[in-house]
Amino acid sequence: MQRADQTTKNALAAGERTVTHTTRLGGRDVSAQVQSWQVERSYATDLPAAMRAFSGSSAAQLTLQLGGDGTQPAPALYSPWAPHATGDLARPGQTVVHEAGVGGGTLPVFRGTLRNRSAASGTDSVQLTALDGAERLRAPAELPRPYTGLYWGRPVTTATWCVDELLRQAGILTSPPPRAAQFTAGQPLSLVHATLHGGFATPFGMPEDLPDPRHYTWSRAGAPFEMALVPKGLPPGESGVTASWFPRSRVTVPGSRLFVEAWVNNAVGIGDTVRLDVELNRTGTGVGTLSLALDFVKGQAAVWSLSSDASVPGSGLVWSDNGTAMKTQRGVWHVGVFLDLTAVSGSSALPVVRPVMTAPDGTTWTGATGSFTLTSGPQPVSELRKVRLVTTMAVENVQVTSGLAAVPSASEFSQAGTWTKTGELDEAILPLRTVPKVSGSQWEALGQIAKASMSTAELDERGRFRWRNFTRFATVPKEADLTLTSVRDIAALTVTEEIDACRNFCVQPAKDYGAVGLVAGDAVVDSLVREIPGSGTLTVSYTFGEDELDIGPPDTDDDSVISSGSSFRVSASRAAGAPAIKGAVDAMVRREDGTIVLRLTNRTAQTLYTVTQKGEPSIRIVPLRPDRDPVERQAVSYVSGSASERWYGRQEFYGDASDWVQDVTAARQLADAMRAAGEYPVPVFGDVQVLYDPRIQLGDVVRLVDTAGAALDTLAWVVGITTAASPDGGVQQTLSLRGVRANDVPQDTGLTPDTPALPAPAPAATYADVTRTYATLADVLAANATWNDVKETALA
Repeated sequence: MQRADQTTKNALAAGERTVTHTTRLGGRDVSAQVQSWQVERSYATDLPAAMRAFSGSSAAQLTLQLGGDGTQPAPALYSPWAPHATGDLARPGQTVVHEAGVGGGTLPVFRGTLRNRSAASGTDSVQLTALDGAERLRAPAELPRPYTGLYWGRPVTTATWCVDELLRQAGILTSPPPRAAQFTAGQPLSLVHATLHGGFATPFGMPEDLPDPRHYTWSRAGAPFEMALVPKGLPPGESGVTASWFPRSRVTVPGSRLFVEAWVNNAVGIGDTVRLDVELNRTGTGVGTLSLALDFVKGQAAVWSLSSDASVPGSGLVWSDNGTAMKTQRGVWHVGVFLDLTAVSGSSALPVVRPVMTAPDGTTWTGATGSFTLTSGPQPVSELRKVRLVTTMAVENVQVTSGLAAVPSASEFSQAGTWTKTGELDEAILPLRTVPKVSGSQWEALGQIAKASMSTAELDERGRFRWRNFTRFATVPKEADLTLTSVRDIAALTVTEEIDACRNFCVQPAKDYGAVGLVAGDAVVDSLVREIPGSGTLTVSYTFGEDELDIGPPDTDDDSVISSGSSFRVSASRAAGAPAIKGAVDAMVRREDGTIVLRLTNRTAQTLYTVTQKGEPSIRIVPLRPDRDPVERQAVSYVSGSASERWYGRQEFYGDASDWVQDVTAARQLADAMRAAGEYPVPVFGDVQVLYDPRIQLGDVVRLVDTAGAALDTLAWVVGITTAASPDGGVQQTLSLRGVRANDVPQDTGLTPDTPALPAPAPAATYADVTRTYATLADVLAANATWNDVKETALA
């Protein structure tokens, strides 16, 4: 329920029925011109009406009757052909905010945009219809489809993460957004943005290493913002749970500036350490690593510059001047490091680094600048290959950004003022090894996920999004948000009960990907040796199949190592035998309208060519796809001989087969939830007319007390609300309700229910009947009949 001030509470307690309202169109108050209004919101649920569960999406609608301003009638002011000076107030797409209440106070009722307007000439009325924030989710639904889950045979994400990503695309945020989501030449760019809101997938970058799900969980408890990756066990021989991502652009070293950051909670998890690695791909098999390592027990922040090549010296820099805060403050920390890789000596970058942290008390500490040298931690020419997280504590929002000019200030670091939290998730459900294909709008995709997972998607009266899972039905609510009585609040109430709502044999199909692996498709080999101008860019696209999964940016080959996957090689000459040039080209890849778009940016002043050592075109894209279709399995929830079956017989319910259910365990959880919700039929309430209360929201639990007619005292969920106000200030509110429990198990005290059917009557011929048909024994013998035949014939 919405919170209300004391004035509103007093008015409701007094039974106040006159409504006050405030309506703004385009930010302008038009309350005095509103003749009538109506708001409808409900879940578009497809579950049987009497099941103790509901699901689906909810898009609220506001209908307004708007009059003129006293000088001109409404059609002259607000019709489609009215002057823009007044007509734009009511144009489709215009913002609408409506509040209403009793006793002079108001509460939020609706926030959205106008859909249409209708002006009838000769009247003083224009009808306006608006929809809520669901209109912000009308863009085409797009989700990344990483190959990593099938490669590892482990979940790469969950349906909950997909919900969060669809919301992020529409600007509905649950945690800080990427610092630079959109590509603009010469501007900062988010290379990786892993929210960890129930998955390792990310719209920017590609998950590479996935931890064993036995060693971690997804938790909203203690999460910095919404949901975090929480280790629950260490893999053998490992210092933490490890996950990694390929960046969406393989930026070059020297020449790059990288900012690496994450939010952690050192009070949640199994340890006190977290490490963020930047892995660099050098010539041959050499690997360079830059790491930010935090130890909250020691109170130290360390930055390491290391190499797998023994000939390249490594080193570490340690900051302890923030140690007291690290040791004593438990809670949410925002940690990061700025890596300036532009300082060059010969062919190596000499990293210049600064760590930065914000403690739970809000204090931001920026460490002194530390510099590596040729004798201590140089990084030879290379490309950014991988970003790695190794943690023993809760982590959320791992992000890597390139192109920042310097370490962010405290306000820039926190991203304060750049975003508002307007979404709320539930616990992560439905683990996915591959992300299903989506179609239609973002809102339609959310509806599909809600239907498949018995969840609800809605935007409340304040425009904030809420996602709730089937786990809400695991227990029967014991307390109500509001009590409605027939003596005072209920104007009309009809209660029915139907056996069709009983479901005690529930089946949920699942697409089992346990045996599905990856197979490489036919490599797309470029037909041309292409030129990349000095300090310029080459963009080229290649056709990609719908069944092919997303890939990361191609590797940059050199003369000693040639990648077996997607790769390219550049040289300063088209001629065969010209040596490869490493660390000179940023490679970025994105999927767009059935194609893979590759963007290569030359970081040097000389012209480069995409050419192999043999003088042939070098760009090679290797698509990946599942090697087989998943097997459909069925999870069944049924208890033989249960009380439900004894009283109501076996009643079955089959959930829809869906690509969103890929785990048999998750399917069993859904089936169990269905059976728990439908084991006994619950009362079905017709539309209940009640005394207007602006605090009631979808999903609230109300207690119905009827002492006048139906003789009931029970709890019910609110699954629909319609509120209509007339020109005279009167208001009518109607609730659609769904019971939260049945009226216990039947008793049939003093009753002996009849059997389902009567047995067929058995023939019973008497001696007299037989003698009438067969006068003598000879007659019987002549008939050659059995005794049974004799009896039946005698009765004929």
